[in-house]
Amino acid sequence: MLQLPKNPYPGLALTALLSGFSPSASADAPFAKDSPWMFGDWDGTRTALQAQGYDFTFGYTGEMGSNLHGGFDHDRTARYSDQFTLGAHLDLQKILGWHDSEFQLTVTERHGQNISNDRINDPRVGGFTSAQEVWGRGETWRLTQMWIKQKYFDGALDVKVGRFGEGEDFNSFPCDFQNLAFCGSQVGNWVGGIWYNWPVSQWALRVKYNLTDDLYAQVGVFEQNPSNLESGNGFKLSGSGTQGALMPIELVWTPRVNGLKGEYRAGYYYSNAKAQDVYKDGNGQPAALSGQAYRSSASKHGFWLGAQQQVTSRASDASRGLSLFANATMHDKKTNAIDNYVQAGVVYKGPFDARAKDDIGFALARVHVNPAYRKNARLANQANAVVDYDNPGFLPVQDTEYSAELYYGIHLADWLTVRPNLQYIRHPGGVSQVDDALIGGLKIQSSF
Repeated sequence: MLQLPKNPYPGLALTALLSGFSPSASADAPFAKDSPWMFGDWDGTRTALQAQGYDFTFGYTGEMGSNLHGGFDHDRTARYSDQFTLGAHLDLQKILGWHDSEFQLTVTERHGQNISNDRINDPRVGGFTSAQEVWGRGETWRLTQMWIKQKYFDGALDVKVGRFGEGEDFNSFPCDFQNLAFCGSQVGNWVGGIWYNWPVSQWALRVKYNLTDDLYAQVGVFEQNPSNLESGNGFKLSGSGTQGALMPIELVWTPRVNGLKGEYRAGYYYSNAKAQDVYKDGNGQPAALSGQAYRSSASKHGFWLGAQQQVTSRASDASRGLSLFANATMHDKKTNAIDNYVQAGVVYKGPFDARAKDDIGFALARVHVNPAYRKNARLANQANAVVDYDNPGFLPVQDTEYSAELYYGIHLADWLTVRPNLQYIRHPGGVSQVDDALIGGLKIQSSF
């Protein structure tokens, strides 16, 4: 098994080590700035393999977070978490002659600690966002992707089947920010018990149909199996423990506005697995007071909207310029702690002529707790006769959390980007008694 170095901040050491690579090296050579791989093209072997249909990847993401001010615990420290990714993409048309067919296999390993868990959030209830998005779902190896994709009717119909996560296709969003509220599929962040984002996978089927050149619709069926979340089940392939299915549907529009790229998403998800009410028991009374089990609902559902649009560009390079984005999710109030979430931000790529591949990002997010969930916490404290927040038995009442992040992405090479960032969280975990937190972060993204 791959062992991490004992240095608690391996990414920092990596950055320092590589800061001296030669910018004049050939693109095929190791550490060349314009190579997509740190270790180069293996004397042309990687390019030759790609031409034959074999594309291998080895990636690394590392994130550091430090509580500079505020939070639940003011004792300052720093935490580091990271992820290794090993993947293989096979063009089955080139390899086996299967027309418009491809296969993907990806294994990931996560490791480390998260500053949000005990320094930023009240451990009695935890938090909503995470200052280090790469942390989560266990420090373990996982089979993250194992799927085959086949296209029909000149590519109009696209069918994917195997093991993968919902956010890979539905409610998809980039992950350049370090705070979880601005990274990846947001539905999975607020209904994580039924929607499993990367690196968790489950058996799934996704069917996409291109209605026009810039408009497509897709529908999916995903195994809803909580046992897939367990650290010991990273390579589980059996369906034991399956409780039902999650079925998302989405419409995606990818127009060019004045020649600039845009992407707009609208979707709905429905789960047919039983879900627990957040407030009432089987008799319709507050379960926190009655002492009875919370009632069961036959389903769970929600909606999402997403938009990304580049609005300016440079005449010399269309990839440089300002882009805007926004996301929103809405969830079932009977069964979900979070009833809605909104987020918006900007990214500017190529801010300086001398740093044409750098980028700057700023974003704001609001996570809102279901009023029934808050009421349940208050009644639980009432039933336990606990009113003092400082009492260890007190259940903090969660309301609304606000997050902000500002980063600058330093493109050191085509295979290495480092993004120092500052994050500000108001009412961490939605708990007003927790001091607002300022977090210093560093995100490293590299491809070997």
